[in-house]
Amino acid sequence: MQLMSEKSAAGGGLRERKKRATRAALAEAAVRLAAEHGAEKVTVEAISAEAGVSVRTFFNYFDSRDDAFVVVDADAGERMRRAVLEAPADLSPLAALREAMAAELAEAEAQHELWRLHAKVLHASPHLLARGVGAHMAAEADLADALAERLRRTGDTGGPGSGTGSGSVTGAGSGLYPRLLAAVAGAAVRTSMDHWSAHQEEAAFLDVFHEVFTLLAAGLPAPSA
Repeated sequence: MQLMSEKSAAGGGLRERKKRATRAALAEAAVRLAAEHGAEKVTVEAISAEAGVSVRTFFNYFDSRDDAFVVVDADAGERMRRAVLEAPADLSPLAALREAMAAELAEAEAQHELWRLHAKVLHASPHLLARGVGAHMAAEADLADALAERLRRTGDTGGPGSGTGSGSVTGAGSGLYPRLLAAVAGAAVRTSMDHWSAHQEEAAFLDVFHEVFTLLAAGLPAPSA
């Protein structure tokens, strides 16, 4: 997840909280202006004014204007990485990842409008979409590294019957299992978001998210007729 909630920004000292709040305000201003006017027509000056800060302050948080459209929450990946590593040792890798992601998505329903606008901005601009895909792939690789480190620490090979023993091609040492798990989890989040967006009246987002991960944990059995 790239959008930062107020809850996730609550950690750290006062100075850090203010910095996170300023960065979030700039990113939100950029996304909303780009959704309304088109990213190419939005200037750093306009974003800064909308967020109530100076242009100099803008460049304390972003290297370029486009970064404000693409990297909405630069801390999300590190929070999930830390959560995966610090999760109880008795949790499976999938469960640890599920809990890490759920913590980031806890306020998803309240953030839905901003998510929708962010997707609209990226899809309206091919070069921003390409950068967004690149940022997602980098975050996914970092998450896979965290899962691999967790596997080394706990000695977990991916769960009973998974075929991920240390001597197999899919073992923790190969990096294949954590990479696959990170990629599948990312797809699960996107699927949860898409389904919930189309069926908001039927279930809360986190209920959909947990149902998707329950299906993954069960090995994706075919649904009954």
